[in-house]
Amino acid sequence: MASTALKHATAPTTLQQAQTAALLALLNLNAPSDPSPVQRPGTPSGKTSTGLKVSAVTGPPVWKVLVLDQQTKDVLATVLRVQDLRDVGVTLHVQLHSLRPPLPDVPAVYFVAPTLDNVRRIAEDLDKCLYESFHLNFVEPLPRALLEELAASVAVAGTGDLVEQVLDQYLSFIAPSPSLFSLLSPLPATTSSSQAGPSQAQPVTSYTLLNSPSSTEQQIEEEIERISNGLFSAVVTMGHVPIIRAPKGNAAEMIAKKLDIKIRDAILSASRTHGATSSLFAQDASGLSNLQRPLLLILDRNVDLVSMISHGWTYQALVSDCLEIKLNRVVVTHPQKRSYDLDSKDFFWAKNAPNPFPQVAEEIDTELNKYKQDAAEITRSTGVSDVNDISQIDVSSNAAHLKTAITQLPELTARKAVLDTHMNIATALLEQIKKRALDELFSTEEAINKQTVASVLEMIRSPRPSGTLTPEDKLRLVLVFYLSSPDNAISKDDIVELEKELKNAGANTESFEYVRRTREISRMTVATAVGGTSTPVLGTGQGELFRGFTAFGNRLTDRLKEGGLDNLISGVKNFLPANKLLPVTRITEAIMDSSAASNQSLQETDDYVFLDPRASRHTGLGLSGGPSGPGGGASGTGRAKRMAFAEGMVFVVGGAGYVEYGNLEEWAAKTGKRVTYGGTEIIDPGAFVNILQDLGRSTA
Repeated sequence: MASTALKHATAPTTLQQAQTAALLALLNLNAPSDPSPVQRPGTPSGKTSTGLKVSAVTGPPVWKVLVLDQQTKDVLATVLRVQDLRDVGVTLHVQLHSLRPPLPDVPAVYFVAPTLDNVRRIAEDLDKCLYESFHLNFVEPLPRALLEELAASVAVAGTGDLVEQVLDQYLSFIAPSPSLFSLLSPLPATTSSSQAGPSQAQPVTSYTLLNSPSSTEQQIEEEIERISNGLFSAVVTMGHVPIIRAPKGNAAEMIAKKLDIKIRDAILSASRTHGATSSLFAQDASGLSNLQRPLLLILDRNVDLVSMISHGWTYQALVSDCLEIKLNRVVVTHPQKRSYDLDSKDFFWAKNAPNPFPQVAEEIDTELNKYKQDAAEITRSTGVSDVNDISQIDVSSNAAHLKTAITQLPELTARKAVLDTHMNIATALLEQIKKRALDELFSTEEAINKQTVASVLEMIRSPRPSGTLTPEDKLRLVLVFYLSSPDNAISKDDIVELEKELKNAGANTESFEYVRRTREISRMTVATAVGGTSTPVLGTGQGELFRGFTAFGNRLTDRLKEGGLDNLISGVKNFLPANKLLPVTRITEAIMDSSAASNQSLQETDDYVFLDPRASRHTGLGLSGGPSGPGGGASGTGRAKRMAFAEGMVFVVGGAGYVEYGNLEEWAAKTGKRVTYGGTEIIDPGAFVNILQDLGRSTA
């Protein structure tokens, strides 16, 4: 069983682009997108795409209905908008488990999760002949038992002629940015597997499930399988077989070995069909040398907790920390609740998301000036006083200018809408920075290795005119300080004093207790940052980078009452993040570019599991350690594992964060590497603290 979304002859450059291309092919009834013949993978129903009653993508769109469930709606909503659906002929998109009127002369594209409820509902729709034809696409492979149930229902009802395709799409992940992704949230637990207690009543994060002592063996196995399936989808979408590396002795190793087996089985299955079906890794058919193969680095979240709870200073990190962002939709609650979409067409977000916030302020000012100049040019040439008055131009006397204005107006309007969006978001962030003293927190955490218990206590206790630390911010500062300190560097008396201050501030200290217990048991390695300095680079306020704050303030004066913005900005410190590598970036560097890494990093990563799904299961890949275990690959140590990679995917089991993502992106940009970063979920700092609190409560 198997097939994947149609791959283009030339691979898209990013995971988000690859997923978008696969979704557009799906919405075009999986028709070829270029005139050259492309081999379709086999379909479980026994049908082939030669029976399609549609033209290729290059022709006019075929009008159709799109049927989704909640999971696949999230996949689509992240990369496509309603207008994109219209462009490929989708006139109506509906939920699978909703009441839907019959449209017997319209084809339907189903894009749903492979669950028993969904399969039964599809069978009902077929029985009612709701649509002209059914193109069934599952977000990940449909289990054989469910395929047989669907086939039996179709056979009984005699509706087989309505089914045009049954395809596995391998798209069970969400890609909010070109090089960022997370897996789909798990499906609700079924009644048959609800033995594991209270955690199943609500969605539970991977980190909670894999670290809670109350998780059953079955729950952990199911989660490992779910993660490996989602990661397999991301690997298939990229189209190349990677070299897999992972640390030993945790969930990352288990997932790496499961994934290795899945990729091996896919390669073996394609080779046995002798070309009857296409390989999931068709782009590798010409054979990539090991030097061109990408890396897949799977890490456990416990390798670094600090980056998940520390205070960031980049635009995307602040948005994640201060505002609500989900599926690329940012919600601003003050002064009134409004939501903004940051999609792939948002030029400002694409350019500035990883930049320090002062630089973003300057960029908004620059872009606004540019917009005003362009708008002024149009009004000057057409003779109107405002771009909104272009419709009032005398056509007879100004036809040429009108044509120019109308051509440029849509682009100008779109630019203005984007800038207004980011003006509002930046204003909300500035208020939060001032209110919570986030600039002070960031500068303190950047120099955390220079802090003492006394200085941390002083920061927690002392009132400040520029902003009040929230109980959660105080807790996060203490957690960062504790996790960044060497073992036993903080005495028990100091810990008692820190905990007492947190309780006095109204903070829930269960997360602090959990982290302490976990560290005492496992002696977590202190995640020291390497490269650059550990102190922030303070600005004088007069440099190029910070000049934007003043200009930005002038632009927003009318947005805040009684000159509040001047006071707001005056209290915000201007500085750049330090030039240092966070632990995940340091590990990635050691594996992708060993010549630039420190000896400490190399010694740590030399012992990682090394798996090559294209190698024989019974060879040691020329490495010390001999034959591999059931997972394939080699498990020996030594320099023979060191390879140079130009492209890689870094996946964190237990959750990804924007601070870590920004650090990895910055390193990749400096070194010319192409790195995609992902995790089981994308978690904001506050949510991760809550996860630690839940674990602290359950292990108390």
